Amino acid sequence: MKKLEDSKSAPSLSRSVTLLFAAVCGLAVANIYFAQPLLDAISKEYGISHAYIGIIITITQICYAFGLLLLVPLGDLVDRRRLVAGMMLLSVLGLFTVGIATNSTVLLAGMAVVGMFAVVVQVLVSFAATLAAPSDRGRAVGLVTSGVVIGILLARTAAGILSDIGGWRTVYFVSAGLTLLMAIVLFRILPHNQKIKRSISYPQLLRSVFTLFMQEPVLRIRAVICLSIFTAFSILWSSLVLPLSAPPLSLSHTVIGLFGLAGVAGALAAARAGHLADRGLGQRTTGIALTVLVGSWLPIGFTEHSLWALIVGVIALDLAVQAVHVTNQSMILRVRPEARSRLTAGYMIFYSIGSAAGAISSTSVFAYAGWTGVCVLGATVSIIALLFWLLTKREYVTFPSKSK
Repeated sequence: MKKLEDSKSAPSLSRSVTLLFAAVCGLAVANIYFAQPLLDAISKEYGISHAYIGIIITITQICYAFGLLLLVPLGDLVDRRRLVAGMMLLSVLGLFTVGIATNSTVLLAGMAVVGMFAVVVQVLVSFAATLAAPSDRGRAVGLVTSGVVIGILLARTAAGILSDIGGWRTVYFVSAGLTLLMAIVLFRILPHNQKIKRSISYPQLLRSVFTLFMQEPVLRIRAVICLSIFTAFSILWSSLVLPLSAPPLSLSHTVIGLFGLAGVAGALAAARAGHLADRGLGQRTTGIALTVLVGSWLPIGFTEHSLWALIVGVIALDLAVQAVHVTNQSMILRVRPEARSRLTAGYMIFYSIGSAAGAISSTSVFAYAGWTGVCVLGATVSIIALLFWLLTKREYVTFPSKSK
């Protein structure tokens, strides 16, 4: 693959390069989700109870949030090519540490590093938005973000298969090798940033993330919606392994991981959400998707009685979450072109908080109220998201991208 044209020329992002961005983002984000279908095996090896095993996901997501705040804004200040390659190399270090961990302390330290540097995904999303033509920005962001969500979901399938073949540590060794390969490929093809005006210092750069929240209502509102939908997303996927691996179902890790394929179908179905946002239909897409999210918990509630009901619910939930997520980013990234990395960082901090909250709350609720309690929790969070959107949908106006 040829190296991208230097970004001093007109923005250009071919479909092949967009697909490569999507694949790299999928692998990078998968690194923080491999643990979800492996929680039962990790729990047994380290003697961590089901009530507290969610701490693995929570720590990873908390460190992801720190990475979003401290690292992603650097995309507006330094050469993204070197930033991306460096972050991926440090991810390799974290993955290898998890693979060789001899106790829970080392395991959690490795997970923290993996979470911190998985934010390379958001550097690439904002990079794609910068390289894409304005009229095609929503489609490009939608395609790259689809890779992210598909990576999250296929992480479960890959982790399940590799775990059954060689144990849960194999998952992290294989991922370390693939991440290293991708780092080399990206360093070869990514363009250098345009000449960056270093008019602000790093502390000022970080403060400006909070300033953007005060100045841009679309960022504030869409960030809260992001927190809600990814709390619901994490409530399902962080705890799903527990009822599926327990009697009477007693499914293997491979079979449990295959449920991620159902989620991929939903994510692919929502890939056009960015195109709809380009046409000025972001609010309508959001309302429909949030309604689907609320309804998805009904079939999910029958998981212990019907795996077909679970499949239907998973497709609906992932379709809804992906559609809202792509729409959110498409709206936000056209607000301040010079601050796309900071906008992405601010928005995605709420994604990380939601994912962490969903992980720890769902496993705790499952320990005390079973799968029914988890589904009630997920439905409640989804209803709150829908009500919040209804109350705030008139607080800002969006325009089709051609008006920019």
